[in-house]
Amino acid sequence: MRRAWGRGVLVSAGLWLSACSLSPRPPPPSNDIDESVFREGVRALAADDFEGRKPGTPGEQKTVAYLVDQFKKLGLKPAVGDSYLQPVPMVEVAVGADSTLGLEGSGHEIHLGLGKDAVVWTRRETPEVSLANSELVFVGYGIVAPEFNWNDYAGIDVHGKTVLVLVEDPGYGSHDPKTFKGGAMSYYGRWAYKVDEAARQGAAAVLLVHDAEALGFGWNVVESTWGGPQLALGAPLAPAAPAAPARGRAHGKELPAAPAPVAPLPDAPLLEGWVRKETAGTIFAAAGLDFDASAKAAAQPGFKALSTSLRVHATLHDAVRTFTSSNVIAKVPAAGRHSECVIYVAHWDHLGKGRNRSGHDIFNGATENASGVAGLLTLAQSFQRTKPAAEREILFLAATGGEPRPLGSQYYVSNPVVPLRQTAAVFNLDALPRGGPTRNLTIFNPGNTDLEELARAAALLEGREVTADPNPEWGAYYNSDSLVFAAAGVPVLFVRAGLDDSARGPTYGRAQLDDYMHNRYRQPTDQYSDDWDVRGALDDLKLYFDVGNRVARGRRFPRWLPSSEFRVSRRP
Repeated sequence: MRRAWGRGVLVSAGLWLSACSLSPRPPPPSNDIDESVFREGVRALAADDFEGRKPGTPGEQKTVAYLVDQFKKLGLKPAVGDSYLQPVPMVEVAVGADSTLGLEGSGHEIHLGLGKDAVVWTRRETPEVSLANSELVFVGYGIVAPEFNWNDYAGIDVHGKTVLVLVEDPGYGSHDPKTFKGGAMSYYGRWAYKVDEAARQGAAAVLLVHDAEALGFGWNVVESTWGGPQLALGAPLAPAAPAAPARGRAHGKELPAAPAPVAPLPDAPLLEGWVRKETAGTIFAAAGLDFDASAKAAAQPGFKALSTSLRVHATLHDAVRTFTSSNVIAKVPAAGRHSECVIYVAHWDHLGKGRNRSGHDIFNGATENASGVAGLLTLAQSFQRTKPAAEREILFLAATGGEPRPLGSQYYVSNPVVPLRQTAAVFNLDALPRGGPTRNLTIFNPGNTDLEELARAAALLEGREVTADPNPEWGAYYNSDSLVFAAAGVPVLFVRAGLDDSARGPTYGRAQLDDYMHNRYRQPTDQYSDDWDVRGALDDLKLYFDVGNRVARGRRFPRWLPSSEFRVSRRP
């Protein structure tokens, strides 16, 4: 008995000691979306110390250093060899305040005030750009789209001329759902497409007509975005990877086709710019034309470009500099298929410090796009904590030069750290919502890939339904990093919480969006505050995690839908 008692005491003591030794251990880390990480990321990146995060400034140095430090602290590995940084060559051209723009002809002489009536820039790397006696031609929407049987440049030679172009698509102007994509922006509605098409047609200059209702932003955004130094990718830019007949096979299943080689654009126009809609009306009147009637005609099939009696003259004095910016790329290594990846992308940059502004002059960019980058860090933490690791590598790409063109993403697509044919999907984090939970979710530019079905299923689990984009004419998908990857053949998902606020309804949500677009979008007033309601953003991040995690662990690649315009690679 004594011996047995002693053994029992020893066993009981052992269990007691074991329990004591286990109790102080913390629980395993959760892969839940961490609100504190998200808030801290927005707070840091949108702080005045980061000076608006413009590439090529001390603000970039602070931003890049912060991101590298955060990725290291989260335990992510460098994705560019043994570095987190992918160098991106940049050129910056700043137009001098003494630059001029005007028109003359038919007894009229029009001087356009830069900033007041027009905003102009150039991507030519030269100290001076001069335009003289350049005929002004109205080319409607400035679109060449064989699949829509549309060519606004048919029958006219615009070499050396200045083209005046409407924003959006003919479908928007005609309100005809059978024309292009109806009221929704298409690939051809982008302002950047119109500038690049003008270059392909040989135009010396292109002037875009600003339309606040169509674009969703006012003239103040034109001034803040295009009124200062403009960026372009610099030389040398490594050539795009050669096309392959297919993106390969994964476990016996054929993957989507690789992108075709992208033909290089000709030289950029000498001059690019925006003019106010009211200013366009004045110009048309001087040419003996009616702007509204001409714009209406431009939305109809068979439109013919209109030559005018006016000649454009301009002189731009430029300050040119080259520098190297950085994409910041980290990864969670794969458990199995190390040659394949899933990418989460968010551009880290904003507009820097204001020019000739009184008071607060820093474009902090809290929503646009400190929120997206903070979301990138939050998802990085969640995936790093998820065990076992996913079969595919997960890349987190904080891209430079996202405003107003997605330059960092363009450079990555030409120089991917994982071949694009082995990239399963891209998830774009751009301007995460500020506000509470919503009853709905917007999938931007739907009808492209079966990623959308995964998003619908994930939304239902969150108690949300997918509803139509409330502003398809804004072209959020086409004016973001999404297009760059989709045009290169990689399936992309870009979603955002809808406007139907769970507590206060869609009218409240609409009012909040309108307030942001009118008062804070690309303005110094886009600042972070600790009273932000971030529950809607956290819901979106949870959905992005759930869908991305499923793709990273799945056997097949997401598929293009038969109706998708990106099944055949397009030029961004």
